[in-house]
Amino acid sequence: MTMVAPVRAEATDASVQAPPGAGAEDHPGQTPSKIGWLVFWMSGTLLAFVVAAVSVRAMSKTFNAFEMMTLRSAGGLVILCVLGACQPGLWTHVRANRMGLQAFRNVVHFGSQICWTIAIAMLPFATVFALEMTIPAWVTILAVIFLGERMFASRASALALCVVGAMVILRPGHEAFQPAALIMLLGALLFAIAAISTKKLVTTESTFSIMLWMNLMQLPLNFAGSDPTFPVRFVPALILPAIGICCAGLAIHYCLANAFRCGDAIMVIPMDFLRVPLIAVIGWGFYGENPDLYVFAGAALIVVGVLWNVRGEAQRNGALAQASLPGGHGAEPHILRPRA
Repeated sequence: MTMVAPVRAEATDASVQAPPGAGAEDHPGQTPSKIGWLVFWMSGTLLAFVVAAVSVRAMSKTFNAFEMMTLRSAGGLVILCVLGACQPGLWTHVRANRMGLQAFRNVVHFGSQICWTIAIAMLPFATVFALEMTIPAWVTILAVIFLGERMFASRASALALCVVGAMVILRPGHEAFQPAALIMLLGALLFAIAAISTKKLVTTESTFSIMLWMNLMQLPLNFAGSDPTFPVRFVPALILPAIGICCAGLAIHYCLANAFRCGDAIMVIPMDFLRVPLIAVIGWGFYGENPDLYVFAGAALIVVGVLWNVRGEAQRNGALAQASLPGGHGAEPHILRPRA
C-alpha cells in the first residue's frame, strides 16, 4: 500500500538514553500527546459505541445489518448537512483529496461495521466487545509497520495486560468460536485497518470531510444489501433506536478522529478496552446477560492496563518538555522497534 509510510527500521537498543543536553530536535517524530483531550474524546467514543450497540440490538428484529447501516448512513448525511447549513465554513474543508485512501478506508470500514452489526444481533454484548479487543493488537502491529510509530515498553506492557483482561472475560471456548464469533474477529481486523487509514487521513483532512465522504460512499453499499421496501417496516417504537444509531454512528467517528489528533494510534486504541467492562454492565442491566467474576477480574486488568498506558504517556510528555528547554536534558523513553 503506497498510501502509508514505511516503518523505521534502524536498529536500536531497547534502553537507549539520550545524552545530557539533548534537545527536542534529538527526539525526531516525537510530540507530546494531549492526554486530557485524548481521554475526553475516547470517553465520547466509548459512550457512542454503547448507544450504537443498544440501538442495533433494538432494531435487529426488524431490519438486517445492511438496512440498519443504510439508516445510519442516510441519517448521518442529514445530520452533516444540517451542521453544514448552520456552519457554512465546514464545507470549505471538503475536497476531493486523497480519494484513493478515502475509498479504501470506507470500503474496509463498511465490511467491519456489517460484521459488527451481525455479531451484536447474535452474541452477548460482553462476548462481542471482548472479541473486539483484538483490535488494539492489530492496530499496534499496523501502526508500527505503516505509520512508523514507536512501540515503547510501557505501551507494549499495557497492551499485553489489556489483552489478558479481555481474554479473562472471553475465556475462549465453545461459545466464543461459533460462526458469529469468527465474523466478529474478521470485523475487528477490518476495523483496525480502517483506524490506521483514519490516522493517515487526519493529517490533511478535516473530521467533517472524512465523515461526509464516509457516509456518501457507504450509503449505496449498504442499500445494495437491503430490501428496497424496508422503510415500510419502520414503526414508531423504533424512532429512538434509529436516532441513536444515526447520532452514535457519527459521534464514534467524530470522537475517534479527534482522539487520533491528540496522540499516537498505539496510545489511543488501548483505551478502547474499557468498552468490555462497560458493555458487560449494560448487558447485565438491560438484557439479563449476567456477568460473572471473570468479567470483573478481566475488567480490573483492563483498567490497570489503560491507566498504565496513560501514566507512561504522561512521563514521556514530561521528558519531552524537559528536553525542549534550553540546556535541558532528558532520557529517551524505552522503546521496542523492529531491527533492520
